Amino acid sequence: MRRVLFVLAIAGLTGACATVLRGTTEGVGFNLSPSGAEVHTSNGLGCVTPCTLTINKNEEFIATFEKQGFIPQQIPVSRQVVGGGVAATAGNIIAGGIIGLGVDAATGAGYEHTPNPVSALLQPDVPSLPSPEPRRAPAPKKPTTTTPAMTTAPTPSKTYLLGSRSLAACMS
Repeated sequence: MRRVLFVLAIAGLTGACATVLRGTTEGVGFNLSPSGAEVHTSNGLGCVTPCTLTINKNEEFIATFEKQGFIPQQIPVSRQVVGGGVAATAGNIIAGGIIGLGVDAATGAGYEHTPNPVSALLQPDVPSLPSPEPRRAPAPKKPTTTTPAMTTAPTPSKTYLLGSRSLAACMS
């Protein structure tokens, strides 16, 4: 009976090996060219690059990089079982059984994020230039008509001198 209690005690102490050895959070680095961009994660965290965020190992997320004058970029970050996680899982099965395995799976201790660090290269956001309007041929000029200056002829006076006699006298 003592042996059974001893084995159960050892199993209880060594259960969840990865949780104890590797922890449940991980620092995920974010590098960007150009530096100084904001990174926001789909799980609500954020910082200005270059930076590192502490993230729960059981969380997958999307990192969104943004900087004024550049096209935003999104990079998915997933989790994968690590070599140490496999060994810890095997240790859990041998020593801790289902309880240790369940604890490590629930906390994500046997995982690591990939890619880590998360690196990106932002492309400049070059505004598209408006397409030039096709040049039109200049409209033909309307012919200008010049009207000659009007000159007025002097109004004939009623009296014309013809020699010594006036025309007025002739008309009467």
